[in-house]
Amino acid sequence: MQEPRRGRDLGIVVGTLPTGPLNAVTDVPGVRVGHTTLVDGDSIRSGVTAVVPDQLTARRSLPAGLFVGNGHGKMVGSTQVAELGEIETPVVLTATLSTFRAADALVTYMLRQPGRETVESLNPVVAETNDGFLSDIRARPVRAEHVLGALAEARGGLPAEGAVGAGTGTAALGFKAGIGTSSRLATTSRGTVTVGVLVQSNFSGVLQVSGVPIRPEQVGVPTLSRPGRPEHPGNSCVIVVATDGRLDARQLGRVARRAIFAMARVGSDFAGGSGDYALAFSTADTQAPTAPESDLEPVFAAVLEAVEEALLNSLFMARTTVGVRGRVRYAVPHDRMLDLLRAHRVALRT
Repeated sequence: MQEPRRGRDLGIVVGTLPTGPLNAVTDVPGVRVGHTTLVDGDSIRSGVTAVVPDQLTARRSLPAGLFVGNGHGKMVGSTQVAELGEIETPVVLTATLSTFRAADALVTYMLRQPGRETVESLNPVVAETNDGFLSDIRARPVRAEHVLGALAEARGGLPAEGAVGAGTGTAALGFKAGIGTSSRLATTSRGTVTVGVLVQSNFSGVLQVSGVPIRPEQVGVPTLSRPGRPEHPGNSCVIVVATDGRLDARQLGRVARRAIFAMARVGSDFAGGSGDYALAFSTADTQAPTAPESDLEPVFAAVLEAVEEALLNSLFMARTTVGVRGRVRYAVPHDRMLDLLRAHRVALRT
């Protein structure tokens, strides 16, 4: 069985901008990630992933922007983010039918935080993708302790990727996928800005790597379908973008829009049955002046590159997974993919 390897470890370099030290969302100071992975018997392949900005300890909210590429999904708290341009809680990702239990657990977590003893209104932010091909989604296996565990376990350092947390049962572009992360450093008039991305990928289309289509049958992977009915055309993607740049909510909305655009770079078909959501937030001190519009161009370039690489990492770091009713999602075979890229004269980093 092949070992998971990030894109850069395979020689696949996306774009030209430098990455942060970890090439991860946790390169943004104060941002931590935690997972709870649920694997139970033959039927449960699910979990929770939490993106936790430490800045929310001292502040009641962080500026945020949202862009919905296709709204056939659920993001609890999205209307208030759109209305007020802020988040009040960490961002939790999970499976479709577990969204609402996760939101309740996130409220519990926030009400327990010091300084929030008198809070009477709170907007939890929880998003989802559908892991029902590999997991018994109707069982709704995610419970409060799993959400609280992911929040408590959140750490700096390089987050686990692939079939972990909220990505345990997901797939994308014909292959097993899951959680992926990446980062970029953007040079602006006010210095270097870090842009970090974490994705939960679970959408349809034809995988593209460095512009080369990679279809399952080309690399020896069986075409997948549910017994007795065709496979659902798309089951969503959630993209979380963090930055230490001083951007306001409107500007962060523009950044989130580019995050959705980046899905096209890896071959998304933006199916009507998919819920594609991007949420961008800033950890910068709100007392600092807002970035001028001219500073957005390098940030846009950074988010496009980081999302593309995070999506590829979500695939390359995943393992072949057998789930409910014996259904299988196959990992991208690294060696065969690299052979195909070489045949198309793609330059790989050695």
